[in-house]
Amino acid sequence: MSLDIIIGAQWGDEGKGRITDHLAKSANIVARYSGGDNAGHTVTVGREIFKLHLLPSGVIHPNVVGVLGNGMVINPKRLIEEMETLKAKGVDVSPSRIKISYAAHLITPAHVALDKANEIALGQGKIGTTGRGIGPAYTDKNARRGLRAEIFADMESAADQVETHIAQANMTLEKIHGQPTLNPKAVAAEFAEYAARLKPYITDTSLYLYQALKENKNVLAEGAQGSLLDIDHGTYPYVTSSSPTTGGAFTGLGIAPQFTRRVIGVTKAFQTRVGEGPFPTEAFGAEAERLRGTGANPWDEYGTTTGRPRRCGWIDLVLLRYSARINGLTELAITKMDVLSGLDRVRLCVAYSQDGKIYEELPLGPSHLAGCEAVYEEVKGWSEDVSSVRKINDLPQAAREYLNRIEALIGLPIKMISVGPEREQIVIRD
Repeated sequence: MSLDIIIGAQWGDEGKGRITDHLAKSANIVARYSGGDNAGHTVTVGREIFKLHLLPSGVIHPNVVGVLGNGMVINPKRLIEEMETLKAKGVDVSPSRIKISYAAHLITPAHVALDKANEIALGQGKIGTTGRGIGPAYTDKNARRGLRAEIFADMESAADQVETHIAQANMTLEKIHGQPTLNPKAVAAEFAEYAARLKPYITDTSLYLYQALKENKNVLAEGAQGSLLDIDHGTYPYVTSSSPTTGGAFTGLGIAPQFTRRVIGVTKAFQTRVGEGPFPTEAFGAEAERLRGTGANPWDEYGTTTGRPRRCGWIDLVLLRYSARINGLTELAITKMDVLSGLDRVRLCVAYSQDGKIYEELPLGPSHLAGCEAVYEEVKGWSEDVSSVRKINDLPQAAREYLNRIEALIGLPIKMISVGPEREQIVIRD
C-alpha cells in the first residue's frame, strides 16, 4: 500500500505539477483532492506544454488514472474544455482513465458572477481571487446548499435544483451587488448538456482509491495552491477556500492516513505569491524582475490560470519550517534552481524581526505577518548554467551549499531538484 502526498509548501505555484509528473512514472493513480480551476499546473514534454487546471498532472502518462476527489469544486464547462484540449494532443480522457467523485461540488455561472461581485464590493480590501467562483462554491458547500456532481446521474430531476440555485444567487447579485442576473432555465439547460457528457465519469472515488490501495497500487495525492493559502493554516484572510495541506488530502479523497508513505513538500528556490496579502521576503524593482522573468518564456513567473505577474522574493525558511510542521513533510523538492544561476549572492530568510525581538518561528501564526521584517543570511551565488545537470555532485559547489543550508535549517532532506521546465530536467538525490 503506497500513498504519496504532494504538498505546495509556499503560496502555491511551486511547480507541483512538475514534481507530480515526474513521480507519476511509477504511479497507478494520481488523485487531486482540493481546489478548482483557480489552480494551474504546467507540464512540459519536449516542445509540448500542457497547462492543467482541473485534471491531475499525472494524466499525461498513459499508465495513470486521474481522480477528481470530493474535496474539489469543479466547473464542468472548463473541465470539458480541458479534456478536449488534452484529447486533441493525443491524451486518453475516457471514463476508464478519468474518475470524478459523486461528492465533488460544481461551480456554476452564479458562483463566478458572485465571486467577481464580491471582489468589486471589497474595493481596496479585495482578496485578489482569480474570479473563478471558487469561494462562493465552497460557501454553498459549507452552507449545505451546493450542487454535487451526483446530480449529473439524473439531470432531469435535478433541473429544479439548478434553477433554484440560480434564482437564489440572483437575489444576491441584484439586491446586494446591483449586478446583472442570470437566466435559471438557460443555466439548467446548459448543465443538462454537461451531464450528458460527464455522467459516465461519476463514481465513488473514495471506494475506488481504497480498493486500489488495498491491492498495493501506487497512489499520488495532488493538491492545488499551497499551504500558506490553507483556509485554516494560511495567511488568513488572504487564502483560498479549501485545505491544500496534508489533512485536506485525507478528507478531500475519503482515504485514511495509515496508507501514507511520503509527504513531499514542493518549494521554489526562491518565493512567489499571487494576489494580496503579506510577503515578508518580497523583492522589488530590478531584483524582483530578475526572479520573475519577462514573461517571454512559459516558465516565467506569470500565473498559469490568470496570467498575472507573480510577486517575487527570497526563500522564507521561517514559513517553510511552519509548512513542514503542519504538513508532516518527510522531504522537500526544490524547483527553479536554474533561475538563481548568474546571481552573485543568494539570500535566505532565517528569522523575523518584530518589535525588537528575533523570531525563528512564527510569533502568532501566518495571519500575523504584518510588521515582521526578514532577517537574511547571504550565501555565495553561482554563475554556471545548471539546466543540463542530472547528478547532485555536478551542481556547482555554491548551489550545493545553498541546498545544504536549506536542509540544515529546515531539518528535512531535499530529494529532488528541478533545474529546468522540461520533464527530464531534474536531479534525484538519494
